[in-house]
Amino acid sequence: MLKVLVGGTAAMLICIFLAPRFIEWLRQKSFGQYIREEGPSGHQKKAGTPTMGGLIIFVAISVPFLLLWDYDWRAMGVYVTGAGLALVGFVDDWTKVVRKRSLGLSGKGKLGAMVVVSLLLWWFVTGPAELDPTVKVRTLDLTVDLGWLYPIWIYLVVAFMSNAVNLTDGLDGLAAGVTAIVMTAYLGITFIGTGASDLSLLAACAVGGCVGFLWYNAHPATVFMGDTGSLGLGGLVAGIAIMTKTEELLLVIGGVFVIEALSVIIQVFSFKTFRKRVFLMAPLHHHFEMKAWSETKVILRFWIVAIAFSAIGFTLYYQSIRAR
Repeated sequence: MLKVLVGGTAAMLICIFLAPRFIEWLRQKSFGQYIREEGPSGHQKKAGTPTMGGLIIFVAISVPFLLLWDYDWRAMGVYVTGAGLALVGFVDDWTKVVRKRSLGLSGKGKLGAMVVVSLLLWWFVTGPAELDPTVKVRTLDLTVDLGWLYPIWIYLVVAFMSNAVNLTDGLDGLAAGVTAIVMTAYLGITFIGTGASDLSLLAACAVGGCVGFLWYNAHPATVFMGDTGSLGLGGLVAGIAIMTKTEELLLVIGGVFVIEALSVIIQVFSFKTFRKRVFLMAPLHHHFEMKAWSETKVILRFWIVAIAFSAIGFTLYYQSIRAR
């Protein structure tokens, strides 16, 4: 337990104390965010805000985790998934900065990279971690053996969750705050499911890194996490769900991420099929902005909803453990 507390605290402090110099360096290099013209008009004033802050988050997570890691390959598989997608996000952010536009890597390029990262996670799951290629439906007390379909399942979970977190990263502190809440739930799940393992350590480091980043990313943000942070954090969330066999519960625990992604899917489907929009703007947080909610109001209410979802998901997991 002490290792978990030390890791989480260290990650938070590393982020808080290293971020100012990193932000200043980003400003000097003119590594600023480019804002899409089709977004809410009020967001144009954020153009030029330093981005790629996800680098600081992953430095803060990596240092204590790698120093305190006790050779639990489940945790290393999750870490590699997060770090791999953070690298993909970094290339995407770097491309945006160099080309001075809001579009980075192509969709095919991102999905191709996610295939590679997903295959790595599959190798960790079925190799060093020695887990079965199964999915647990805990609410029905059912275990499904996917066999050769398992790597495809892993890819779907990783791709969906990393993109869901990326879509959520549209307001100051929204993605970082929701991720901290989700990973707090997974800190509890890994602790009661496996004890104070390296999975708990990694979850604590993720919470600490996100909380430390919020010191500078909360509204009004002085730095954005960029795709480096959102894709990487999405990879961590997906990876820990797969390693703990809680993919089903992830739909609840990560409910805000799921709803944000679904709002985009619904909006695109409705417009292409019926030429009508369901929401004023997607993802969902922009819909509420268009209804004249302040940015702070949207963020805080989404955090509250995230807490409720995470609490429900944790309770369902706890009940499934007790029912054994």
